[in-house]
Amino acid sequence: MKLINIGFGNIVSAGRIIAIVSPESAPIKRIISDAREKSLLIDATYGRRTRAVIITDNGSLILSALQPETVAARLQSVSDRTPPADERQAENQQAENQPDPGEQDDE
Repeated sequence: MKLINIGFGNIVSAGRIIAIVSPESAPIKRIISDAREKSLLIDATYGRRTRAVIITDNGSLILSALQPETVAARLQSVSDRTPPADERQAENQQAENQPDPGEQDDE
């Protein structure tokens, strides 16, 4: 599981993030107030100005004091560091299929 720091020591699962948007537009403000009413809002701003709204796959909204570009860059750097699961699985299978260098084939 990949994790991303969204500011002030708050960590979010990178795989759950659908979108990172600015809170300035009226539709996003409505989405925030609806999420607050439905108890789906997580405020991770520590009283600072909200600069990014993170929308997750389960419908929760996370408010962050970091710029959307900063959160996106952190998300990108996390995904660049770790190969996708199918690539890791292929690498593991290749390693399992290769003979151990310490073993000699006595024929």
